[in-house]
Amino acid sequence: MSAFAWTDAEVRRALGLRGDQAVEGLEFTGVSTDSRSTAPGHLYVALQGERFDGHDFVGDAVAAGARGAVVSQPVAGEGSAVLYPVDDTLVALGRLAAHRRGSLRAAIVGITGSSGKTSTKDLTAGALGASRKVHATRGNLNNRIGMPMTLLTAPDDADVVVVEMGTNEPGEIATLAAIARPTVGILTTVGESHLEKLGSVEGVLDEKLDLVRALPEDGHAIVGDTPPSLPETARSLRPDVRVAGWSERADEDLRPRDVEVDAWGAHRFVWRGHTVALSVPGRHVVQNALLALAVAEVVGVEHEAAARGVSAVKAGSMRGEVRSVGDLTLLVDCYNANPQSVEAALDLLEAQGGGDGRVAVLGTMLELGEQSDALHRRVLEAAIARDIDLVVATGAFARAADGLEGGAGARLLSAAEPAEAYEALRPRLRGHEVILLKGSRGVALESLLPRFEEDF
Repeated sequence: MSAFAWTDAEVRRALGLRGDQAVEGLEFTGVSTDSRSTAPGHLYVALQGERFDGHDFVGDAVAAGARGAVVSQPVAGEGSAVLYPVDDTLVALGRLAAHRRGSLRAAIVGITGSSGKTSTKDLTAGALGASRKVHATRGNLNNRIGMPMTLLTAPDDADVVVVEMGTNEPGEIATLAAIARPTVGILTTVGESHLEKLGSVEGVLDEKLDLVRALPEDGHAIVGDTPPSLPETARSLRPDVRVAGWSERADEDLRPRDVEVDAWGAHRFVWRGHTVALSVPGRHVVQNALLALAVAEVVGVEHEAAARGVSAVKAGSMRGEVRSVGDLTLLVDCYNANPQSVEAALDLLEAQGGGDGRVAVLGTMLELGEQSDALHRRVLEAAIARDIDLVVATGAFARAADGLEGGAGARLLSAAEPAEAYEALRPRLRGHEVILLKGSRGVALESLLPRFEEDF
């Protein structure tokens, strides 16, 4: 079944506009925020950002077939399209999504955390998908634009809608939760991420826990077991919180049993008597899989089907993805970087056997605020102390490398820019190494992939 069709009256009701001005017979086939992807029949929402203003493209959206536009200022080129004036188009997008949420019969699963949101979302969709119709966030569209669009594109016959909820400032999770009104909430982990505006790990924890606070009395909260303050604080808010992970803090039925690890770090374990054979490498992925399996249990998916669905999930592009380039093995993890996720990626690299050596190419961890220098230095020192043959420090890691020397079986190479680092790294490679590329999305370490492909 297609996505929700909006009447003019419903748009006005959602936006709090006067209903006596409704246009009889006007209907919209969907909502868009980008004139380039606007389709005939759409309602276009003119968003504004630091480097763009959607009001400049209302004419383009109408030319593409938009029948109406949500605007906060006068525009040109609307032609016969109906204009819906509002004070803030971003708030209006959220109101449209909240209205759509009210018409959905689906269970809504909200996922947040300092890292692991997207892989947990993918694993949850996999666990549910064998027996339920699932609509989930595409990629990592988890902000005040992306999450509402996930709800707005949900089909009428969806059984479950899985939405990521990201944040980088206080109050954002509460805003997203008020729009989505989730019935199940997952909090993967909490660490030193987005400190620029959230201030501290305690600030991050408090912000993320707004998802748990937003759940209805009959809702279900499921959290990871690290750091210890996460399950402890979550249970102070809701005693019925389920906890998944490796430690004794996790519920007994949400810990992995009979664990095996293959040569590339992918785990196999037993849950509820069924084997889960993960395709995505990394110890941290086990917890994410257990969170997904807990959701499947809440929704009523049979255990065997959930285990099979989780096992079938592959790594997303540039998220713990294993690529072979000639005889090199590249571990490409370029979508998220904070101290916690970098440590997890280094765990995976350190576990790799064979080849001519293990190399970690590290790119800047963004949005760490005043603690950035200290955190980059701490993570770099920990990387050097590992059983890794070469640590390549770029960006803020290169600045942290000033005055440091490699040790404990590792050598240190630093260069300000990734391209410069590759030029220095290339002569040291013999062609059979395992190489980790780990950095924040804005650093674009994946830009080095064509260089590896050309040379190897």
